[in-house]
Amino acid sequence: MTAQIITKDGQPEYAIVPWEQYETLLRKAEALDDAAAFDRAVRELEEARDEVVPAEIVNRLLAGETPVRVWREYRGLTQTELAARAGLSQSYIAMLERGARRGTTDKIRRLAQTLELDPEDLLPEPPEAET
Repeated sequence: MTAQIITKDGQPEYAIVPWEQYETLLRKAEALDDAAAFDRAVRELEEARDEVVPAEIVNRLLAGETPVRVWREYRGLTQTELAARAGLSQSYIAMLERGARRGTTDKIRRLAQTLELDPEDLLPEPPEAET
């Protein structure tokens, strides 16, 4: 690799490399980031800090189904059971699932904890902007 070093006050400040070498370095750095992310994901699965989500669940969420309903059903709970475990009413769960309520931060956090999720997992995806 060839590099031109620019110094400031006698210390290296910048390295200038040919564009082709820069692109190669960038590709290698991205590959290392990807490998590190993969290793982290595997570790989290092995340590039971994350879970594999079945394609059926992902597809339902991508199709726009209410996350509370999708995750509740995936966890095998009724609305009444989820409500009792989260300290909420069944009617509140039903309103969330119908989209009639968005849920307060506190209640979404309680539901997420009950469903063993991150709160963000229960937020509906924002509609995509039209171009």
